[in-house]
Amino acid sequence: MKKTIQAVAFAAMAVLLSSPAFAQQTLRLGTEGAYPPFNFKQPDGKLGGFDIELGNAICAEMKVTCEWSVQDFDGSIPALEAGKFDAIFNITITEERAQRVDFTHKYYQTPPALVAPKDTALTGGSPADLKGKIIGVQNGTVHANFATDDYPDSQVKSYPSGDEARADLVAGRVDVVMDGSVILTEWLKSDAGTCCKLLATLTPDPAVHGPGVGIALPKGSKELADKLNAAIDALRANGTYKTINDKYFPFDVYGG
Repeated sequence: MKKTIQAVAFAAMAVLLSSPAFAQQTLRLGTEGAYPPFNFKQPDGKLGGFDIELGNAICAEMKVTCEWSVQDFDGSIPALEAGKFDAIFNITITEERAQRVDFTHKYYQTPPALVAPKDTALTGGSPADLKGKIIGVQNGTVHANFATDDYPDSQVKSYPSGDEARADLVAGRVDVVMDGSVILTEWLKSDAGTCCKLLATLTPDPAVHGPGVGIALPKGSKELADKLNAAIDALRANGTYKTINDKYFPFDVYGG
């Protein structure tokens, strides 16, 4: 009889622990923390930016707590696979990456662009325009893939971060830098970017750039992806997304 009571008790506990009341209450979220205005460290060391505010709003919609940590972009997918995070923000959705991780649907979409020194002789950003030129990109990004695939007659130079690529542009070690149009436009407004100008906004290659930027999760996280998608949709519908959007962008960054 005692063993029967214990078995019933263990079964009841198992049901209780699997109930909604014991559902995950904290989401461990990763961010690069060096991709303004989407994510960056503020003067007080705290994380800020569009991703962070949107992520906090998503967590509030889901009634869970966000726990943010910084993760180098190039190590984002390995960190997910190692179980370090539940999700990482600002990962472009591609078929190649979807072999390793799950994705939400997009939460924003912007075109790629090129910046160059103000005194450049370049007049355009096509593969023909950049023949024989050095293109700086951040390693592991779709921009690195795009430059490699679509600019075969250029030299592609990869850097651990976008900041380092842009620093080499300022130093004259690359001819142009390719990155997201919003990132580059914001950089041109800064003191560091006074040297340079927007050379061209580029047409995305769907095979490389995919449908937009989403939240990446470990493989097999469909339930969590569905909940995140529902939260994003709710924030788009109730105006919260627009409120956050308008703090950082003069246009709808969600894209068409």
